Amino acid sequence: MTPHRVALVTCGSLRELNDDDRPLLTELWSLGVEAEPAVWDDPAVDWKRYDAAVIRSAWDYHLTPAAFFAWLSRLEALGVAVWNPAHVIRANADKSYLRELEAAGVQVVPTAWVERGAGTRLDDVLEARGWDDAVVKPAVSAGAFRTRRVLRGVPDGQEALDHALAHSAAMVQPFLPEIAEEGEWSFVFIGGEYSHAVLKTPRAGDFRVQEEHGGRTARREPPPGLLIQARDAAIAGPRPWLYARVDGVRRGGDLLVVELELIEPFLFLSYEPGAARKLAEAVKARVSSPKPSPKP
Repeated sequence: MTPHRVALVTCGSLRELNDDDRPLLTELWSLGVEAEPAVWDDPAVDWKRYDAAVIRSAWDYHLTPAAFFAWLSRLEALGVAVWNPAHVIRANADKSYLRELEAAGVQVVPTAWVERGAGTRLDDVLEARGWDDAVVKPAVSAGAFRTRRVLRGVPDGQEALDHALAHSAAMVQPFLPEIAEEGEWSFVFIGGEYSHAVLKTPRAGDFRVQEEHGGRTARREPPPGLLIQARDAAIAGPRPWLYARVDGVRRGGDLLVVELELIEPFLFLSYEPGAARKLAEAVKARVSSPKPSPKP
């Protein structure tokens, strides 16, 4: 039997994957799956060589979304299975999916949505919502791209909103003090099952929890109630998925969902023994079975 060949999709700045994902290569090869990194927008890559493309660190997709979606369509036309599936990725690319999660009963961070070209004044949004301290971000973004903390009545807040709107529609959310007090939880699901969780905390004086912005990450066992709510959020989004990450903050006994990451989430594989193996087994199971339907 010919071995399955899988591309672990990355970006040009991480051509050999990030440190957290590299053990996945070893685990896949040990299972008889020929895996290798491939940069999604590299014209030299022959995607027809692969049975499947597993998106791992395409962390620049939000900068050129039209090109990224065209690449997805090309893989579909070639019959290359994509994980997570293309329809899941398209549904998850714009954070307006939070509206659908909320409609499904998931508690999400309160959000004011601002459309491009609407001429919206940030102070009007904050006054209408009763927020003095808020965060502005593009609706299509990753890694805290163009994400700024703003205050009502401070002029540079409008500049932050306009900067976000230059990229896509924008979101305005209340600043969450719980992030500074406890941190942001990330719940990782692999192959449809819960795997592990981490707690991410920002550096002093910041609210961004990503390590590139000075944040810190630690493995933690989550409170059972939060895990139940995170699982509910994961299954309320588009499916099927190979992996999912639910980010949120604890407010009282509730999880306020910040994001459901289904495109290229950092999975913190190195924080959980056996997680890379678990993901490799889930990949093999999917490339060994019929390809996912192009429709949900």
